[in-house]
Amino acid sequence: MNTDRAVRDAMVAAIPQLRRFAVRLSSAQHADDLVQETLLRACDKIQLFDMRDEILPWLMTILRNQFYDERRKRRKEVEDVDGAHAATLTSSPTQIAHAEHADLRSALLTLPKEMREALIAVGYSGLSYREAAQACDCPVGTIRSRVHRARECLAALLGIESPADFAALSP
Repeated sequence: MNTDRAVRDAMVAAIPQLRRFAVRLSSAQHADDLVQETLLRACDKIQLFDMRDEILPWLMTILRNQFYDERRKRRKEVEDVDGAHAATLTSSPTQIAHAEHADLRSALLTLPKEMREALIAVGYSGLSYREAAQACDCPVGTIRSRVHRARECLAALLGIESPADFAALSP
């Protein structure tokens, strides 16, 4: 900062006028913060100030620009008092999903081929039992049985208590 005493005295003398200007732009509660931020920016950029000019218009320009910058920023912000919006922005760590996927894949590979194909056709591909039966060239009852047994085996292999959790995957 320029340590010229005249510049410092002029900045201090301008504070009441800056505060009145800030109150007109915003509120009395926000005015003091706005003036303080203006003076900090002015001290930081004092080398840009032409000493032949009046300091008050320069400070008011800084204050006005600071006010508009804050308004622009606030317009983009979302008020989230209780943190509900922030909670929706979180994501689960991917390591767990990768580990679970690897476990499921290895468990699927241990199933007999017919059971694996039936389960994948119904649970993953979304085929109905009738469509899966046509694709596997067997009766619908056989597909139902294979899918049920595959779910039971996977539940046992993955340590899941109830294969009903897999039932949500089928149509």
